Amino acid sequence: MPDLRHARPTVALLHYAAPPVIGGVERVLARQAHLLADGGFQVRIVAGRGAAPGGRVRLYRLPLLDSRHPRVMAVTRQLEDGHVTPAYTVLTTQIEMALARALRGIDVCLAHNVLTLHKNLALTEALHAVAARRPALRVIAWCHDLAWTNPQYRPALHAGAPWSLLTTPIAGATYVAVSRDRQRELSAGLRLPLSRIEVIPNGVDPALFLRLTPAAQWLADTLRLWEQQVVLLLPVRITRRKRIEYALQVVAELVRRELAVRLLVTGPPGAHNPRNAEYLNELRALRHALHLDEQVVFCHELPGPDGRGLVLSDRVMTDLYALADALLLTSREEGFGLPLLEAALARVPAFTTSLRTFREIGSDAVQMFGTDDAPAACAQRIIHGLMDDRGYRLRHRILGAYTWEVVMRDRIVPLLTQRDAAARR
Repeated sequence: MPDLRHARPTVALLHYAAPPVIGGVERVLARQAHLLADGGFQVRIVAGRGAAPGGRVRLYRLPLLDSRHPRVMAVTRQLEDGHVTPAYTVLTTQIEMALARALRGIDVCLAHNVLTLHKNLALTEALHAVAARRPALRVIAWCHDLAWTNPQYRPALHAGAPWSLLTTPIAGATYVAVSRDRQRELSAGLRLPLSRIEVIPNGVDPALFLRLTPAAQWLADTLRLWEQQVVLLLPVRITRRKRIEYALQVVAELVRRELAVRLLVTGPPGAHNPRNAEYLNELRALRHALHLDEQVVFCHELPGPDGRGLVLSDRVMTDLYALADALLLTSREEGFGLPLLEAALARVPAFTTSLRTFREIGSDAVQMFGTDDAPAACAQRIIHGLMDDRGYRLRHRILGAYTWEVVMRDRIVPLLTQRDAAARR
């Protein structure tokens, strides 16, 4: 994450519940809170149910915000029948007072779903009231779900207040939809032009989702693997029969086509032939001559996260398959092909020389090139093979636009700081 400490509005993320309560919105809220805190913002979560998230994020637990609180559920049942009772009025007043205290000192309130769902209409009305009394408080209505577009919820909605609050914009608030479809629905419901509604998608943390080991995460960050268009895995020891020089020439052809590439050669020089060290020196010289010092990585030479050398355990090797776009095997001879088995289980496409051993294992599921094929032909086969792979295309679409790091850096942080920047000008 970039250092954001030059502009730090205090931020509250508001929802009915927070983790460990299970739910998509709860997960998003928690991830946003941690990323904002890591980026230098002062952050608190305000919710009716949940536990302290740890780190630099504080939790203000206000039980009456919980949609499952007995009093809230009782009032919700009355509202579903179309009755606005004194119990609702009392509940709204109590929530408003508690919410005003919880938001004291807060510059920006990210309200997740509470302004567009009917799960706790007393909270919806309370937030409208707090925002009206505190015009300096910037409300950002983060809209994942809309009550009025869901057939399941429509029978619980009625004409007039307080249900009309769900389609009444808060003056000065910023509205955020998580997709363009939601943006269109929100625009129609609130009678706001599309230009008044930001579209900011949810994200994914690849390293967290893949449960990468610290070594693999360090490798991904250090080599910027998430940013590459093609990550090739060559899981071999450095011996001449692996024909690694051909792999380097293939990478040079991919770079010539203006692709961002990393080739990971995982093993050290083979242990049983002293001339393998000489071969490594030849490969280093070729790498430099081809201007591939950044693109071609001999993993055994990396310092690792602790500076004492990168250790590629079996678990880290499994992670490398998860990080790779393709397996590349350029051997001139093999007795077997264990990496093909591993690549298959990891669902990584394989590009190999047309050895009978590889064909015996992979049959027609492996893309092969001749040992005499020009590196340019092999590079073109890799490009076409990956471009025809919908899984590869989807993966890189997500990595380019939907990781939490990208969403936070390019969309959320500018949204939170734009008013401060305008004030400074």
